[in-house]
Amino acid sequence: MKRYQITEWCHHFMENHVKEGDLCIDATAGNGNDTLFLCELVGECGRVLAFDIQKEAVENTKKRILEHQMEKRADVFLESHTKMQKYAKEETVDCIVFNFGYLPGGDHQLATKADTSIEAIRQGLQLLKVGGMMSLCIYSGGDSGFEERDEILSFLKLLDTKYYLVILSSYYNRPNHPPIPVMILKLKSDVAIHENTSDKHGKK
Repeated sequence: MKRYQITEWCHHFMENHVKEGDLCIDATAGNGNDTLFLCELVGECGRVLAFDIQKEAVENTKKRILEHQMEKRADVFLESHTKMQKYAKEETVDCIVFNFGYLPGGDHQLATKADTSIEAIRQGLQLLKVGGMMSLCIYSGGDSGFEERDEILSFLKLLDTKYYLVILSSYYNRPNHPPIPVMILKLKSDVAIHENTSDKHGKK
């Protein structure tokens, strides 16, 4: 029986959403687990774009997809996820995956931050097709603290219900600040996502 760790839980929903031929983004490549999973889902005619600012993460991701002979399905960039719009057009992406926190096995001081994470989510929402899905794994406590978690959740709370469905799950009986899985479905085009959410969230 599956224990449904946060990545398994999110993969369950991605598996039912992503189809062969889709364009997907792994916005936080890490060690390449999500990149590989998306490569398997999109098939030979699909594409996965993966981003990370750490050279070690990019190398680990490239190695993982190469080991599984998936290198023709993915492009891995040493680039911040706040630059995703350089690589994909608005409303062309079927699924975007985020894992917030630090690189597993890496330097815990090198972790995602609230301001850049929210900017990347905002860009991702613009890139998603209508009907597209975004998966967020939000970690908190320990080295990463709670600021990023709280600011991301505040941002998501403000998303217009006409355009987005935000589903937040909880590992309700697990101790020590368990991670939070969130799914966002894009219901219709929202050309004003940047301006609307920036103003409400206090970002200019």
